[in-house]
Amino acid sequence: MSALKLHIEEFDDIDFQLVAIHTSLEDYRLAYFINQVATLNLSKCNSEINIKNEAGETTFTHFIFEDEKKDVCWNLIQNKTEILSTKKQQGQGLFAETEQQVLTKIYLLPEYRKVDYFLKIENAYESQSVQTVLSKINTIDRVNTAYLVDPEKIKSKNNLIF
Repeated sequence: MSALKLHIEEFDDIDFQLVAIHTSLEDYRLAYFINQVATLNLSKCNSEINIKNEAGETTFTHFIFEDEKKDVCWNLIQNKTEILSTKKQQGQGLFAETEQQVLTKIYLLPEYRKVDYFLKIENAYESQSVQTVLSKINTIDRVNTAYLVDPEKIKSKNNLIF
């Protein structure tokens, strides 16, 4: 009797482009300004992105716009969030065992700690339209800079699967 083997191949085919955005704007204000300059319709998604690591579990807000005519999906995702964690410290005397509340920053993509938001553009085959949106994002007043990130160089790209 012959044995059947199942070969599972990983799909490393990247079908999205990623724009890194540095800004001090709140997520909803950034989404509003991107909607204004790029004629998109980003709206807050009801389901947030959950990430769990050694510091704890947290969620990242994101805004989504699905352009059905062009079959392109736009996702605006925050890269930084903070969680309140409790750490026990060993000491001597009166404060032998104390618990301390500490704010810990967690990043969606830890290798890009300075980036505030990412704009993930799925199925964007026309790089010229992405470049146009990128240049329009750079015209927003409180956006310091926005640039394309090479998805091949991202180590934690599994965090971008949602």
